[in-house]
This record gives sequence, structure tokens and C-alpha cells, in this order.
Amino acid sequence: MCGDRKRAKIVRLNRIAGQVQGLARMVSDDRYCIDILHQIQAVKAALGRAESEILRDHAAHCVADAIKSGDASEQQQKLDELVELFDRARR
Repeated sequence: MCGDRKRAKIVRLNRIAGQVQGLARMVSDDRYCIDILHQIQAVKAALGRAESEILRDHAAHCVADAIKSGDASEQQQKLDELVELFDRARR
């Protein structure tokens, strides 16, 4: 993974961590429930974007490398990982 892309992911995840900490403060401060719920939706959306970006990188690098390697076992492993990931997402 390119250093700039890695740094961007870390910045994104740190921002999400800050949002989650903010949620805890909102609950501690007895903020209005709807405001908290809106913030939770924002965190979920941010996590979804981070997930998509990491999945895209996985496909572009890890899966592509397995395909290029010609190693059928490695290719099957990467395919199985993706299927398992999508199966868990449906639950």
C-alpha cells in the first residue's frame, strides 16, 4: 500500500475515533437523543467509507497479487476471504 494512501486511512480512522469519543461525551453530557443518533449515523457512514476504501485496496493489491502469482491455493484463499467477508456483512 502506498504511503500516502496508508496515511490517509490512518487520518480517516483517527477522525472516526474522535467522533466516537465525542459520542461518549454527548451521552455523558445528557445531550438530546436525536443529536446523538445523528452523530451515530455519521460515524457509521464514515466507517462505511473507510471499509470501502480498504476493500478496494485489498482487491487492487492482495487479490491482484494472488491472481498474478498463478498460485491456485493463494487465489482460492483470497476468494474465500472475500466470500466470508460478504457473508458476515449480510448477517
